[in-house]
Amino acid sequence: MDLILSPPPPSPRVCVVVIGYNDAAHVADAVRSALAQGPAVREVIAVDDCSTDGSGEVLAALARKDPRVKPVRRAANSGGCGTPRNDGIEATTSPYVMFLDSDDVLPAGAVDALLKAAARHDAEVVTGLCVRRELPSGRESPWQPMLYTKDRLIARPELRTRLVHDTLCVNKLYRTDFLRKHAVRFPEGRFTYEDFVFTARVLAAGPRIALITDPVYVWNVRRTAAKLSISLDRSGIGNWKARMEAHRMSVDILRDARSPSGTAGKRLAQASRAKFVDHSLRMYARELTARSPEYRKEWWTATRAYLATFDTADLDAAPAPGRVIARVILASPEPRDLTRLQEVAARPARLSPPYARAPDGTTPIWSPDLPQVTLEHLRVRPIRLLPLAVDAELRPRAHGSRLTLRLHELYGRVADAGPTTVDVELVPRGGDGPVLRRTTALNPVDSGDAEETDSWVTRVVLDLGSLGGGVWDLRLRLHFRDGTARETTARAVPGPGLLRRTALPSLRGLLLAQPYATQAGNLAVRLAPGMRGVAGVVRRRLARWTGSGRR
Repeated sequence: MDLILSPPPPSPRVCVVVIGYNDAAHVADAVRSALAQGPAVREVIAVDDCSTDGSGEVLAALARKDPRVKPVRRAANSGGCGTPRNDGIEATTSPYVMFLDSDDVLPAGAVDALLKAAARHDAEVVTGLCVRRELPSGRESPWQPMLYTKDRLIARPELRTRLVHDTLCVNKLYRTDFLRKHAVRFPEGRFTYEDFVFTARVLAAGPRIALITDPVYVWNVRRTAAKLSISLDRSGIGNWKARMEAHRMSVDILRDARSPSGTAGKRLAQASRAKFVDHSLRMYARELTARSPEYRKEWWTATRAYLATFDTADLDAAPAPGRVIARVILASPEPRDLTRLQEVAARPARLSPPYARAPDGTTPIWSPDLPQVTLEHLRVRPIRLLPLAVDAELRPRAHGSRLTLRLHELYGRVADAGPTTVDVELVPRGGDGPVLRRTTALNPVDSGDAEETDSWVTRVVLDLGSLGGGVWDLRLRLHFRDGTARETTARAVPGPGLLRRTALPSLRGLLLAQPYATQAGNLAVRLAPGMRGVAGVVRRRLARWTGSGRR
């Protein structure tokens, strides 16, 4: 009789460093998710950053149940995330270490997947896919998915400069002796965006890096929490200045990276600056219209000074939307065109009229008073990537709600491509529920010029009463004569229709519909069913009247 031998269990080789401060409500879930990884986890070092909410007692109870849990309590709060993670690096006796925040979790199989890749490739660092989970909706989206399309080994970081885009430290497994040999540590104390600096130090040390497609980390995003995380709380100018300082330090570290070719530092530093323009600059520019005049002025001045340290090649390496925003900021000493910049910063980008040209009559420019900000890339960019502008107006009605869309010309590119139809979708923001879809023809508007069309219009009737409650986002897919398509959003047209609540009949009875503009200026609609919706409207109005509400 032949015996079928099962493979031996993996040897305990990994330390998971869990850090937390006053997070007793979540830290047990984080620790349990690490323990659930199985025998490959030798120890879970849980560093309590001098909590006052009972977190220490929670960790002590977990340690009594599983000896792998090793609580470490700091005598004084460090003020940040770097110091407790450094404590974990110093305390571990395991060959490999990874990091976990107290309000996040590791998905099943994460440690085994990372450890197997480390052994297979003899890699000092293994990195996998991080999934951002919006709570309470549960909607998930991958973080930097372009990096994780297939398993691969990167012999040196400069051979895959896109590595600088994933600045997270938590979706990675590190060889402990590699971190100690190169003295790779986090900034100490109250240092925001410590991940930026740590990741730069890792890349500058030139490790062999294995990439795997497996999801290895779940980043729980709680935007409605009473106290936002350090990175999510962007309301003060200090957050932006801290982000710029962390990025500046990272660039300096990457610039000193060494490689056989001698070009590693320059390539990594330039990629990091291009990523800053495309990601950080766009993200904060989208929020400027919601900030105070004082914030805007200070933000503009600080950003302009920082961008002035970038080389022309750094900006040229960035994707067009961020590059245009950076050049407008550099060209103007005062904040300007904030709504238009907000739309360019959106994803997908949108460039609204007017469309100016240089005195030569051909070169596209940002505006007549900023002719140095040219938009020449728009003349050659594929139609599927153009920042096309569509205006939208939604008028809810009891017998069919009417949506009007207007597609604007863009330096002759739209007319050349020949728009034909548009797919219209209303998508539930939380990810649950049906998607309302319609396809309609785009018709040129008679502008009075037989040789020129400046826009295309369509009107479509939508049955909002067939949808459930919640927020619904408008998504469009424009189709052109040659078979190409462009996915985009639509700008909410200002007017009396916005924010007006209309009662509609539905299968569930009364439904309140309210079109509104999102922070990025896109059209969306809130739907509230029945008396609950009416009560919610009354509560919000009372809150605004008393000055205690926030939209």
